[in-house]
Amino acid sequence: MNKTVLGIAISIISLLVTLAAVAGGQALIEQRIGGRGWKVLTVVLLLGASAAGILIDVPRLPIVNESIRNLFFHVPMWFAMIMVLLVSVWYSILYLRNPSAQLDILSHEAAKSGIVLGLLGLATGSLWAKYTWGAWWTPDPRLNAAAVAMLIYGAYLVLRGSLRDEQQRARVSAIYNIFAFAAAIPLLFILPRISGNSLHPGQTGNPGFNKYDLDSTMRMVFYPAVIGWILFAFWMTQVSSRLAFLQLKLDEK
Repeated sequence: MNKTVLGIAISIISLLVTLAAVAGGQALIEQRIGGRGWKVLTVVLLLGASAAGILIDVPRLPIVNESIRNLFFHVPMWFAMIMVLLVSVWYSILYLRNPSAQLDILSHEAAKSGIVLGLLGLATGSLWAKYTWGAWWTPDPRLNAAAVAMLIYGAYLVLRGSLRDEQQRARVSAIYNIFAFAAAIPLLFILPRISGNSLHPGQTGNPGFNKYDLDSTMRMVFYPAVIGWILFAFWMTQVSSRLAFLQLKLDEK
C-alpha cells in the first residue's frame, strides 16, 4: 500500500472515529446511555493516567527533559476541547434546523466546557513553556493562535450575555458558535504550520512527539489520558446541562 492510499485510509478512519465520538458524546450528555460504568471508567482513566504520568520512566529528550510528562495532561485537554466544541457546534446546527430551548442549552453548556478545557490547555502550555523555553509566554505562532481562538470563544460568552431576547440570543449564539469553531480550527492546526519557525514541539527548534520519540510506554499512558479527558468533557457538560435544565424549569413556574 503506497503512502497516498494509506493517508486516505487513515483520514477516512479518523473521520469515522470522530463522528462516532460526537454521536457517543451526545448520547452521554443527553443521558441516553444510562449507568455509571462510563463515569467509573473516566475516573479510572484520569487517575491512572495521572499517576502513571508522574511515576513512569520517560525518554530523556533534549530541551523538554522531565517536562515531557506534561504531554499526558496538556495535549489530552486540547483533544477533549476540540471534541466537546464539535459537539457544541452540532447542537447549534440542530438548533438552527429545529429551534428548541433544550438544543440551545446543550450547545451553550458544551461550549462552556470547551472553553474551560481550552483555558486549562493554555495554562498547562504556559507552565510547560516556562520550564522548556524559560518564559511563561513567547511570541510563538502556535501559542498566539491558541490565545486568539480562546478570545473568539470568550466573545461568544460576551455576545450571548448581551442579548436579552431568548430566541434572538439562542439564534445569534448558534450562528456565532459555528463561526467560532470554523475560525478556531485554522488557528490551531493550519496557520501555525505555515507561519514558519516555532518553538512548539513538532516544528523547528523543538523535537516533536512523533513515532520516533513517543515510545510505547508513553503511548500506554497518553491514549488512555486522551480518552479519559474526552469522557470528562462530556461528563462536565452533562452535569452543567442538567443544572441549566433545572433552572429553566424553575423560571417557567
